[in-house]
Amino acid sequence: MNIFWISLLLAGFLEIGWPLGLKLADLPNMKIWGIVVALISMALSGLLLWFSLKEIPIGTAYAVWTSIGAVGTFTIGVLVFGDPNIPLRWLGVAFILLGVILLKMG
Repeated sequence: MNIFWISLLLAGFLEIGWPLGLKLADLPNMKIWGIVVALISMALSGLLLWFSLKEIPIGTAYAVWTSIGAVGTFTIGVLVFGDPNIPLRWLGVAFILLGVILLKMG
């Protein structure tokens, strides 16, 4: 795995940080910190995505980036915030992952 893929994976994980920060900003004692986490996550995620695009095709990079963000945010929502945890939602997550795997293979 080269530096561009590592950058893309880090960008994807940071993509989880901004919706998490916005969710935390709803808590009275976390308003400022949540916004700070969201802004820093957005900036770093975008910067790392930009760097990864120097070697990775844009369609593949964007699909990987958004899927890490979507799947990670969904999982945190279920495990931490009590979002609905039903099999059909997990099937949707599996389809997201399958789509990214097929893009990478193609």
